Amino acid sequence: MTRFQVLDTLLQFLVFYIGAGIGSFLNVVIYRLPLGISVDKPRRSFCPSCKYQIPMWQNIPLLSWLLLRGKCANCGGKISMRYFWVELLTGVLFYMVFLKISGEYPNPWPQISEWGPHVLCVWVFVSLLIAGTFIDIDHFILPHSITIGGAVAGVLAAWWVPALVEQETHTRGVLISLASAALGLGGLWLVVELGKLAFGRKKFVFEKEEEWQVTQPDENEPPVVVFGEHKFDWADLFIRTSDRMVVSCNSLQVNERSFGTVTAELWMEKLKVRDGTNLEEFSLEGVTTLRAKTTQVVIPREAMGFGDVLFLMMIGAFTGWQAVLFTILAASVLGTVFGVIHRVTGRAEWGAKIPFGPYLAMGAVLWLFYGPPVVDWYISKTMWR
Repeated sequence: MTRFQVLDTLLQFLVFYIGAGIGSFLNVVIYRLPLGISVDKPRRSFCPSCKYQIPMWQNIPLLSWLLLRGKCANCGGKISMRYFWVELLTGVLFYMVFLKISGEYPNPWPQISEWGPHVLCVWVFVSLLIAGTFIDIDHFILPHSITIGGAVAGVLAAWWVPALVEQETHTRGVLISLASAALGLGGLWLVVELGKLAFGRKKFVFEKEEEWQVTQPDENEPPVVVFGEHKFDWADLFIRTSDRMVVSCNSLQVNERSFGTVTAELWMEKLKVRDGTNLEEFSLEGVTTLRAKTTQVVIPREAMGFGDVLFLMMIGAFTGWQAVLFTILAASVLGTVFGVIHRVTGRAEWGAKIPFGPYLAMGAVLWLFYGPPVVDWYISKTMWR
């Protein structure tokens, strides 16, 4: 190998390890952000079990997890393998982005001032996708600091590097970025609302009476709804104030009150009890006991939340309107494929727990590396016909 080849190899390894280092920081974001913990206080990472602040020499990306065998050096507590996978995934994607963008230049290193800003912006975008994906998997939420904050960063990035949205001037870069963000926001929001109208409820019918009740085992945690073999967290059922659960009751108890055959409508903040034409309403703040005997329960159902809509807005701001359409289609196909695989392998319940955000992120990554050639190929085939 020539001296230049050795230097080039070392620089490429450095790119990968920069990604792994950013992945280490993303692990901090993924753990702390949903819990409301500052990402920079304490500055050092700490063990989730004993809260021991990990020194720098025990926090080397990839290597530390392997050498310590996934355990805390202080208490021996288990450190999730996800930490290793996030670092590895970030390193690989950073390296792939670097190869793709710098590879478009005949002499990449002398021209780093031309492709460098483009690579940096895409690295920021990929980092947001990774953080959002794993937070969504763990907590079924997409924080505004990632979605809305990411959209703002995307618009600024499109102004700095108009090539992100396939434009040549700063002004057109900003305009296309804003328009694409609006398309992502409006397009997926419409899909969510139409889906809510068409498929927004799920009915459970029981052959014999089942007990239905709302309990709150921990006063610091939201209530849970239990009936038959089913158990739902409050946040999984009530996303909008218009969401409601309808329970056909053979008997109902609300605090000290008892009702016969009635229909109970449970909303986010209230309970309505219908007995024929009579309607009685209770504020849930004053309800301590709520149980019933039922043969039918209808629950609100949400295919995706508004966080997914904002996530696609962020994707559009960074990548342009074509990427928005491609991402929706790719995410839908990926979700269907994984759903079929989970059913065939007998893991349909596990697959149902994966939110839509990760599929959007996978669709966006596919666009980064394969999207434009696929679109060009499809258009050429369509025009030929």
